[in-house]
Amino acid sequence: MRKIKWGVLGTAGILAQTGVGMQVAELCEPYAIAGRNAEKVEKTRALYGFEKAYTDYEELLNDENVEAVYIPLPNSLHCEWTKKALRHKKHVLCEKPLAPSEAEAKELFEVARENGVYLMEAYAYTHSPFIKAVKKEISDGAIGDILYMEAAFVYSEHAETNIRMNKETCGGSVYDVGVYCTTLIQTMLGEEEPVNVQAIAEYTDKGIDSCCNVLMRYADGKKATLTCGMCLEKCKDRRIDRFVIHGTKGAITSRKFEFNLMGQLSYEVADENGNIRTETVDCPQNYALEVDQRSRCIQSEEKPYVTEAFTLQNARTIEAIVKAINY
Repeated sequence: MRKIKWGVLGTAGILAQTGVGMQVAELCEPYAIAGRNAEKVEKTRALYGFEKAYTDYEELLNDENVEAVYIPLPNSLHCEWTKKALRHKKHVLCEKPLAPSEAEAKELFEVARENGVYLMEAYAYTHSPFIKAVKKEISDGAIGDILYMEAAFVYSEHAETNIRMNKETCGGSVYDVGVYCTTLIQTMLGEEEPVNVQAIAEYTDKGIDSCCNVLMRYADGKKATLTCGMCLEKCKDRRIDRFVIHGTKGAITSRKFEFNLMGQLSYEVADENGNIRTETVDCPQNYALEVDQRSRCIQSEEKPYVTEAFTLQNARTIEAIVKAINY
């Protein structure tokens, strides 16, 4: 397969991961990047090896050589620029959350179909062989039927100037890191959707949720809880990433684990007799895996790994959480 020419709208900090991923991905050619600040755009272009730099997003979308677009813009701009890119016949990989509601997400997928291009929400961690290994343990019956799962992603509070600290830009812990927990639970539990969602949150002076706890119940009686937050030591690189999955025959517990961490990650499987085995998985750069999967979709019969159905289901769950905390 040939390399796909990728364009990026924005010079967000996440390019420290995705920009590197694009450089090492086998099927990606980092072709163009656009941003509002000419100096920052040029610096980012040189750092990640893009061929062209634009100071206008529309200019990039009008470049006929750009085949696929990655959108790491603020959450509040995802819908607007995803729609514009799709209407320019560009395949789109948009950072999470794709949209703040199921209705808006549905509309974006309709626009993608109308223009004959692919749209995928970016959850790079779901491409990791670590996640696939844990999921296989479940499907192979290692812990029996799942009864309960918990997941957590809590990290440092941002500076007040950060866009994640403003409600107008869809900030807050649920939209920023809670979506990792909901999608992880959804990945492990399969197609099931919670029938009841309860949640509590604490808010900052600006009205964003700085910490949130959620309890979800499913039709067959299983339950899941999640904790998300931006409440650890301010402006420090502190974080908590963990999950535990309890079944009728045992449990799977994360050991060395972070969402989107590369290297050797590990988890433990405990059976009902108390026997424990530890499994270690070698994980490459998740963003490179994500970009390559997207590039294969463009030029083959392969379907997006993060499906429309997956995105819409998660959007409904997030809407239920947001409603429960009156956000």
